[in-house]
Amino acid sequence: MQFKIYGSFMKNNVQLITYVDRLTGSDISALNTLLHNQFSDLFSGVHLLPFYFPIDGSDAGFDPIDHTQVDSRLGQWQDVKLLGEAHELMADLIVNHMSAQSLEFKDVLKNGKKSPFWELFLTKGKVFPSGLTEQQQQQIYRPRPGSCFTAFDLPDNESAEFWTTFTSNQIDIDVNSIVGREYLSRILTIFAQNNIKMIRLDAAGYAIKKAGTSCFMIDETFDFIDELTKSANKLGMETLVEIHSYYQTQIEIAKRVDQVYDFALPPLILHSIFSSNFNALIQWLTISPKNCITVLDTHDGIGIIDIGPMDGKPGLLTEQQIDQLVETIHINSGGESKMATGTAASNVDLYQVNCTYYDALGQSDYGYLLARAIQFFSPGIPQVYYGGLLAETNDMTLLEQTNIGRDINRPYLNDAQLAQAIEKPFVKAMMALIKLRNSCSAFDGVFSVLGQGAEITLAWENEESQARLTINLLDKYSVIELTERGESTLIDLQELLA
Repeated sequence: MQFKIYGSFMKNNVQLITYVDRLTGSDISALNTLLHNQFSDLFSGVHLLPFYFPIDGSDAGFDPIDHTQVDSRLGQWQDVKLLGEAHELMADLIVNHMSAQSLEFKDVLKNGKKSPFWELFLTKGKVFPSGLTEQQQQQIYRPRPGSCFTAFDLPDNESAEFWTTFTSNQIDIDVNSIVGREYLSRILTIFAQNNIKMIRLDAAGYAIKKAGTSCFMIDETFDFIDELTKSANKLGMETLVEIHSYYQTQIEIAKRVDQVYDFALPPLILHSIFSSNFNALIQWLTISPKNCITVLDTHDGIGIIDIGPMDGKPGLLTEQQIDQLVETIHINSGGESKMATGTAASNVDLYQVNCTYYDALGQSDYGYLLARAIQFFSPGIPQVYYGGLLAETNDMTLLEQTNIGRDINRPYLNDAQLAQAIEKPFVKAMMALIKLRNSCSAFDGVFSVLGQGAEITLAWENEESQARLTINLLDKYSVIELTERGESTLIDLQELLA
């Protein structure tokens, strides 16, 4: 089947996903230097993971005390603006919640309903004024076990149950309130003033709550995202919706937003390599959204819900195939992923496997390069996580220190570690692959996918430019063929690692 690539405000080149301090060991200025030196010509854009105050809260910056303030340890807005002069920047708009340590919520705890910020936060009573029934509670879609409410004491011996979708330190915002809309609008304006070009709407699917619904990606949620997207577009920014959900739901969501993640791709590539069978991946690539960002790894885990069955409907993989996929990851990682996944390590999201993608593939340089090649040839704009770029292994020391499962794939690096990583044969091959993806105009053309079983061919054609990736897992054959104005070049992926 053939598809035309979807247009975007962003260049159709490889982007970097990174924490500022965890990659550089320093600040935004150091990241800018890195991008212009060791990483020159690699990334047209950068997704800056939360750089707001504080970067070291209970959820690595996704629980901002002040969403409009750059953490002073990283720099200031002027440094972000300067970084954005040469690279398209993506920033997280944490739509659903803010920190319980914020000045706004502390004022609510001090003054109760008299606080000017009372309407900024969502309570159970606002959504269920007559009380929450058992049936209504069962309808609510949950990303984690337990209640989605936390009780807080207020003045005059009163208390209130606030929505805390993720953790008790992340208080949900009432985005329908005037003060809630003003809060989000203020952040958008600051982003636009400082060269942010794309906004990742973090946890947007949970932003709207309505009694008698799942409170997740309901019709009113789409209306909210539409409105927020229009506001961003007027300021010269595009939005990326971060949703983990059933694959058919993802397809429908993609029709109504600027960009979505292709979260089904990472587990399907692993399944293909583990089973030597591309059939499920080929099926997905014939129906997957084309207005997407592709990833293999991110600051979160490897999603499973995106490929599984739901409510009696079949998934891209069966439950037995998913069980085998997860078990193979655990085996390949020597059991390290099991120590970081599910209830084993204080995880918020139980539908993800926490492990570096490199360890999920048993630290196989060849298998990992295959996976990256498939990602780069799949429809969408590719993003590469800093740990994945450098083929970092599971950080068991950090996991032991924090007991936060996702920290297994959130390493802190210093200059010496970075210099050593860049010399790895895999990293050199990866950089060559990135430059190939960036320089070939075929990827702005028409995509097609063919194959069956152990073989797959991903191809792009744009006027006189063609790019074709052919892989046979049984024969260990993996070749990229590039054609420009009738002249062809063959690149053997195994030789890239030599």
